[in-house]
Amino acid sequence: MPTLYIANKNYSSWSLVPWVLLRECAIPFEEKLMPFHGTAFNTFSPSGKVPCLVDGAATVWDSSAIAEYLAEAHPEVWPAGKTARAFARCVAAEMHSGFMALRTQCGMNCGLRVQLHRVDAGLQRDLARLDALVADGLARFGGPFLGGAAFSAADACYAPVAFRLQTYAPPVAPATDAYFQRVLALPSMQDWYRAALAETWRDTGHDAEVAEWGAVTEDLRAVAR
Repeated sequence: MPTLYIANKNYSSWSLVPWVLLRECAIPFEEKLMPFHGTAFNTFSPSGKVPCLVDGAATVWDSSAIAEYLAEAHPEVWPAGKTARAFARCVAAEMHSGFMALRTQCGMNCGLRVQLHRVDAGLQRDLARLDALVADGLARFGGPFLGGAAFSAADACYAPVAFRLQTYAPPVAPATDAYFQRVLALPSMQDWYRAALAETWRDTGHDAEVAEWGAVTEDLRAVAR
């Protein structure tokens, strides 16, 4: 059984990507959560970052590489149709390399509710692209997920956005909001969310980023220790 190393569920968006993919594809795995504070990630991850999957002799780091590794034995990781699969790979890669304003200004912090100070031009562009991408996938492949009827690695790559939208409530199209509400309602996402709220660790760097871009209106996290 593979072991997936992840960091704090409240903060670690990239950890969520392979975790929710494994859960939604019903692939058994062992989870090892290593908090940001005080953990030497390079003891298990060659890049010194998470997520990292260890499967026997194979060590796979980076969320996109983990998805491709899993797909070798579990083709359901990607949509079955060639066109849908190509679209899914494109949008997954786009999240990996793009949406910088969204990822910077709306950092994942599951337990907070935040009023943004502003929605600047960069964030507006990212939100418009998000609307277009979701609308395109749902229209072309019939939904309810980006590549069609089944959850895939494309949806996993956008799962952190569901928590970002829940935390910051930036303006998105109704169809975009409905798609991400479906993602949030998945049992795996609800399990992650409950665990994130229960964490008592705090990472000052991540929390400082929130304060830079908005005002915290509610903190639902367990009391810090």
